[in-house]
Amino acid sequence: MRISFLSVSDQLGGSEVALLGMISALGRLRSDWKFQVVIPGDGPLARRAQDIGAACAIVRMPAALARLGEWSAVNERWSAGAQMALGLRLCESAAMLPGYESRLRRAVSAFQPDLIHTNGFKAHVLGARLKHRQQPLVWHLHEYVSPRRLSRWLLGRYATRCDAVIANSASVAADVRRSLPTLPSLHVVPNGIDLTTFRPAGSRLDLDGLAGMSPAAPGVVRVGLVATFGRWKGHDLFLDAVQRAASSRPIRGYIIGGPVYDTANSQYTSRELQSMIDARRLRDRVGLTGFVDAAAAMRALDIVVHASTEAEPFGLVIAEAMACGRSVITTGHGGAAELVVTEHDAVVVPPGNSQALAEAIERLAGDRTLRDAIGERARESAVDRFDPEKMASAAADVFESAALRPAFARTA
Repeated sequence: MRISFLSVSDQLGGSEVALLGMISALGRLRSDWKFQVVIPGDGPLARRAQDIGAACAIVRMPAALARLGEWSAVNERWSAGAQMALGLRLCESAAMLPGYESRLRRAVSAFQPDLIHTNGFKAHVLGARLKHRQQPLVWHLHEYVSPRRLSRWLLGRYATRCDAVIANSASVAADVRRSLPTLPSLHVVPNGIDLTTFRPAGSRLDLDGLAGMSPAAPGVVRVGLVATFGRWKGHDLFLDAVQRAASSRPIRGYIIGGPVYDTANSQYTSRELQSMIDARRLRDRVGLTGFVDAAAAMRALDIVVHASTEAEPFGLVIAEAMACGRSVITTGHGGAAELVVTEHDAVVVPPGNSQALAEAIERLAGDRTLRDAIGERARESAVDRFDPEKMASAAADVFESAALRPAFARTA
């Protein structure tokens, strides 16, 4: 089978990392399959895709289309100003869409795929517009549909062109069912984790040096928020919690990650986060490392924090930290609740509650035996739940089933 994977980003956010893991595992499972990744730029996703043997086609997305997103409109409660700004961006994008679609179609047609797989809302719509009637299309949903009015409407409009949907959690699947009642077959396939890369043993980064901080004193407990700079990832809550906890424990905090998407107003800048650190007088206690090797960074931490303020579709960082044997604190909201067992392999706090987060950090920072026990159990859970071969096998079943559907079913 030949599969074209359409991605809306050339960076390495959670859905792109999950895509790479799936392609890599599929290559081991189905050695005769061929893969193409169609990418909107020459970012790190292109290099990583080539490293695992996929052909890459870079079809540059117009800047107006790349910036188009609903984050500000949704989070400003669809105010008149937000709707007007979104409308203007839609008009600008519409003018550039025909040319971009034409270039996409040429790139995909040159590969002659048996199936198209799409990653991201824009890719789902573009894939539906590009596909031939006899060509199966699989949408892979890593996000909730219901909060996004425009995306919900567009996906509903093009759902009849889709042959199967993969959701990365039962939480996302339930949201999809509520939002798009006319969907074809829907399958829950949790993301897999590279358990040889994300493991307790291995190299550890000098987080202090990367953050431009002086070496930490002996006995300091390192606590890190590993996330993109999305505004819903809870950076402000993390900083508030570290500020509270650091008054009673020798703690140093790290914000590990960076901005990855072009969507307007959806993420912080490094300057904004540094200003938030300075406003709390935490410059000597919290540092920004930028994008670094995730596994080596997690092994350098004693505690990994996941503080998303909105329901998490899956929570890849949680799974990766568990695989590294780290003690994890998570909000357990949305799909993240499916990854952990409270007080067994993770500590769960209410979303949006910086006081509860601070108390959880203090508790783990003050009890190394508890941290080690949770970390050991987390690794065991990760090996059982996030096996990439299981994920690849489930995805392959979906692809083969979609490819074997009668032609009349796909053209109905």
